[in-house]
Amino acid sequence: MRFAGKTIVVTGSGKDRGLGQAILQRFADEGANCVVSDREIDDAAQAVAKELSDRGAPVATIACDVSSAAQCQALVQSAVDAFGGIDIFVNNAGIGFMMKPLLDVIPEDWDKVIAVNLSGAFYCTQAAAKAMVAAGKGGRIINIASQAAKTGFPHLPAYVSSKHGMVGLTRASAVELGAYRITVNAVCPNHVTTGLGAEQNAYFSKLLGFESVEAYLKNMAAKNPMGRPGLASDTAAACAWLASDDAFYVTGEAINVSGGEEMH
Repeated sequence: MRFAGKTIVVTGSGKDRGLGQAILQRFADEGANCVVSDREIDDAAQAVAKELSDRGAPVATIACDVSSAAQCQALVQSAVDAFGGIDIFVNNAGIGFMMKPLLDVIPEDWDKVIAVNLSGAFYCTQAAAKAMVAAGKGGRIINIASQAAKTGFPHLPAYVSSKHGMVGLTRASAVELGAYRITVNAVCPNHVTTGLGAEQNAYFSKLLGFESVEAYLKNMAAKNPMGRPGLASDTAAACAWLASDDAFYVTGEAINVSGGEEMH
């Protein structure tokens, strides 16, 4: 119950089997008030909220398109209104399904990915930080980056660029917000088969010439020192540590959670 009485907001958390859901599950189990946020509070988001409530967590659902600065500000204000403040904010919303060769990417594709993955993280970081500074209690901001924040991958130029940019945002924010006892860190998981990950599996298994998605996943596991791809719970555990008192002196970091697949 490390987070009893604390409030966590996770963007992009309204999807079944998503990273955002897994992060909220971990914090719900440790006593946090949970804010489920996604572009729409649809049936899937309501189901996520109900499951968290069934775990005993106080839950609020707040719609937010993170590509809109105004909606990010409204999300933060609504969370403060619901629970009295924000202690932990996780920038998890992201687009990773727009997979095309570099030479085929059109400006609209590029703009959409950057607007959500990078600009959205900036808008939410700024809004959450202002609320944390005003409250005067410090806080934790955690950015869900990717192995693609450290290494280039084919057919994902906008995604890779946005995730590298998220690490830059993490470092710049940490430098300025440390004075307010607000830490800012990034978590960089390797491939996790969420709903989004399943789309990537189908695309890259075909691109790389595997006879099936299962063969592609088997090859992925064989190349990993720990013998398996990442799980959503691995990312959630890293977030829980970064949000805990044990990690108070850790800020500006981009932490690999990849089973040893990524080591820089």
